[in-house]
Amino acid sequence: MGLQDVDIRKTISAGPAEVFRWLGDSSSWPIWTPIDSHRSIDPGDVAGVGEIRVFTTGRVRVREEIVERLPDRRLTYVMLSGLAVKEYRAVVEVEPAPGGCELRWHTTFKPKFPGTGWIYRSALTKVTRRFADGLAAQSEGADPSRDT
Repeated sequence: MGLQDVDIRKTISAGPAEVFRWLGDSSSWPIWTPIDSHRSIDPGDVAGVGEIRVFTTGRVRVREEIVERLPDRRLTYVMLSGLAVKEYRAVVEVEPAPGGCELRWHTTFKPKFPGTGWIYRSALTKVTRRFADGLAAQSEGADPSRDT
């Protein structure tokens, strides 16, 4: 069972600081993503590294840990539980660009069960696109709940 890869890129007309203001605040994710709720289990260190958070969407509940936080630049998190995957790691990078920034949301994982990698890759590609679109809309001052 090989490593699966999801790589979403988006140009955002807001600057890195504004994008990271939303990205770096786990409690804001239900505002700009399809996530229903957020609960903080552990805030982590003073910079937020080690933060343990739980997101619930419908009947799916995932628990994640922030393992790297470079303000206005990069947020890296790993999934601790919630999906039938292992070695799940997401790196969200925000790069300055003319007129705003470039976002790259790159996720890797291995399926726990043979033959399921494509299902998770497809679902995670769809949801990560919605995350990137919602983050862009929120950062640019639009309503992320509108259909795009």
